[in-house]
Amino acid sequence: MTAPAHQPIRLGVLISGGGTTLANFLAKIACGELDAEVAVVVASRADCGGIEKARAANIPCQVVVRRDHADVSSFSRAIFDVCRDVDVDLVTLAGFLARLEIPEDFAHRVMNIHPALIPAFCGQGMYGRHVHEAVLARGCKVSGCTVHFADNEYDHGPIILQRCVPVADDDTPDTLAARVFTAECAAYPEAIRLFADRRLAVADRHVTVDGQINAN
Repeated sequence: MTAPAHQPIRLGVLISGGGTTLANFLAKIACGELDAEVAVVVASRADCGGIEKARAANIPCQVVVRRDHADVSSFSRAIFDVCRDVDVDLVTLAGFLARLEIPEDFAHRVMNIHPALIPAFCGQGMYGRHVHEAVLARGCKVSGCTVHFADNEYDHGPIILQRCVPVADDDTPDTLAARVFTAECAAYPEAIRLFADRRLAVADRHVTVDGQINAN
């Protein structure tokens, strides 16, 4: 795996909504829990609430809209060109809903977080509230989040770590979402730290941390 070129690590953060994960990164950086710099934010919509969060933090932000591009390949090239221009070490998908094609120079340099325990409740159409509604409809006793390296399929790349949360009998999609997001706020920065510290290795779709598979 390519080692980060910078200390602190330079992040590209891709958003499609309110930017809650971006806000979490910035809070962790501000309090010293994450040694990183958000080099650029890329939004897939001009009306993303996260754009204002980026501007408030004086972070460069660019909007790259899928419908402005002929296909996924062109859309993806535009996004990764932005990341190359600012010399990003790691691209983080932070509620980014558009499909991407990962170029070779960014293999195992793109992370995503999913609000369920992959391979359950994942794939195209499974995002946000839809995930939590499905978990509750199935009667699951636990849920959680998964941080993984992104590839060219939805929620499919090698799993870096997972965190479980209980599902209460009286949970609603909103209460479950809040509990899962609390887990996400710890798990995603942890995965970034492991990457920055060169402690991750990928082989045969398994991610190891210091030589041992770390799933929980």
